[in-house]
Amino acid sequence: MATHDDVVWIFPSKTLKLHTTASWDFMGFPQNVHRNLSFESDIIVGVLDTGIWPESESFSDHGLGAIPKKWKGGCDAGRNFTCNKKIIGARYYSLVDSARDFVGHGSHTASTAAGNIVENASYYGIAKGIARGGVPAARIAVYCVCSNLGCKDEDVLASFDDAIADGVDIITVSLGPQTPRTLTEDSVAIGSFHATEKGILTINSAGNSGYRRSGFVTSTAPWLFSVGASTINRKIISKIVLQNGKTLSGNAVNSFKLNGTNFPVVYGKDASKSCDEDRAKSCAYGCLDRDRVKGKIVLCNRYSGMILANEAEALGSICETDDAYDFSTVVPVLASVINREQFERVESYINSTKMPQANIHKSEGIPDLTAPIVASFSSRGPNRIIPDILKPDIVAPGVDILAAFSPKGSPSGYSTDPRHVHYSILSGTSMACPHVAGAAAYVKSLKPRWSPSAIKSALMTTAWKMNSTSTMWGDAEFSYGVGHLDPVKATNPGLVYETLTYDYIKMLCGVNYDSSILRKIFGDNSTCSGILPSTYKDLNYPTMTAQVGKGEPFEVEFSRTVTNVGLSSSTYKSKITKTSECNIKVEPNILSFGSLNETQSFIVTITGERVENMLSASLEWFDGIHTVRSPIVIYTTN
Repeated sequence: MATHDDVVWIFPSKTLKLHTTASWDFMGFPQNVHRNLSFESDIIVGVLDTGIWPESESFSDHGLGAIPKKWKGGCDAGRNFTCNKKIIGARYYSLVDSARDFVGHGSHTASTAAGNIVENASYYGIAKGIARGGVPAARIAVYCVCSNLGCKDEDVLASFDDAIADGVDIITVSLGPQTPRTLTEDSVAIGSFHATEKGILTINSAGNSGYRRSGFVTSTAPWLFSVGASTINRKIISKIVLQNGKTLSGNAVNSFKLNGTNFPVVYGKDASKSCDEDRAKSCAYGCLDRDRVKGKIVLCNRYSGMILANEAEALGSICETDDAYDFSTVVPVLASVINREQFERVESYINSTKMPQANIHKSEGIPDLTAPIVASFSSRGPNRIIPDILKPDIVAPGVDILAAFSPKGSPSGYSTDPRHVHYSILSGTSMACPHVAGAAAYVKSLKPRWSPSAIKSALMTTAWKMNSTSTMWGDAEFSYGVGHLDPVKATNPGLVYETLTYDYIKMLCGVNYDSSILRKIFGDNSTCSGILPSTYKDLNYPTMTAQVGKGEPFEVEFSRTVTNVGLSSSTYKSKITKTSECNIKVEPNILSFGSLNETQSFIVTITGERVENMLSASLEWFDGIHTVRSPIVIYTTN
């Protein structure tokens, strides 16, 4: 098949993974923000996910006008599914027989990006408030490419083709591989490039492998808008109150509660007749003696112990997690989840008294004054596939996010969980991605003529500045890119970095991608013949990144071009923020514009004696009104 002229490239179809609203207010994007509703209602957001629950209040078409004339798609949604003026299109692919969401993930991401305004939404009263998407008046087109088994490459590629032909404006994709892939085998990268060619920006989750530390960001192509996850100013906790008066804040979305004040507590190791101590401590399968745990709260040093404690008729459980302690997961039974330090406090309490007692409270929301912090699970750079392109690009709220859910899905992810909800709380870069998609759609509704790269640049150069204290491991820009999303500020960025299809071809030609490989990625007759090649670092990107040798002197030069979208007549002066480890020169250091859409070019040169790990700096262009900021990252090969 590969020898046929109409076959671009053959690679094995693999299975991708789903990367699983106080958040909008937290970003300074209130419900009454200035909108152009006539343009917003013409915006079509394509959602590649697990489908959608069309009966959800978040997807009602009440008050919406006629479907945009530019829409060319249909409602090929399968059994028991009806589109409306909100969900204007739906398609499904090989893993399912309907576009109806039986998982919940797709409904959650779609409503975060473009869901209606729904008052009094909550998860069993937890996080109660107004649920809304970034562009509530926009339309949604659904492409159900995933089930609870995953998402196939072949379906992802087909859905991109369909979304492009249907006429969507923005595509949000909260899925990807578990590890970075080369561009020729990355279905999201390939599909999104064709979308970019047609003027459609694709937003993609960065991945949830942050625990593995550096280099696991899976959204690597420069034409993708790659999104990491951060916290918001509300966290959800489930308190554990010990009889000695000590209170611990467990991380769990726990909708259950006990009627009473104090209840007996037993450690798993003291509730087993048949297991060794290590297995008993974890409340492993077959270890808990029903007679010793019935009617009590059980302490287990493994998260999975909560299910086995419940099966043994315990009242509830207190479980330790090895995961980092900055997000809460929905638990299927009465339980609270604590870290090692807190676990040792409970363990010490049990050992210090003959009749230990405690209570587990239903979850509640409390202020988090440390936000935004990059989520521990959010995948970090550097970019393994394209080392001189900084990824992720940006971070957005992705922790403890309330949004629409499928009543057929399990809110906890356990098939034995009998509960059915219309709104649930999830965490992941999957939740951050549609926040950026909603923001991009908002910018496009106000700037309909802007290209995908212009919208992306506007959102990047106006992001909130973050620093290494905003990360768990001090990995700075490799965890948050340019910083934190600021939707309103992005509508007036002053300058933008435009990137054309030709620029991407030049870049790949410059790093030894030959014409046959270009054909595999782009699916056309692209060739390196007659093209003046460039390098990754010289792509006209809003960030500047270069990999250099460890402990060696370096000199790196970046060339960039900006387009004036602010005031017709304006003068921008450069400002460099850096450490003493390097010297940075900008030529010219003043850019003067006499008209809108005028372009100006400049070169940034960085020199230094050595870099031990990474060096962070930034360039700002300022005209008295607009601040256009670009992070600069120099890092070593290790």
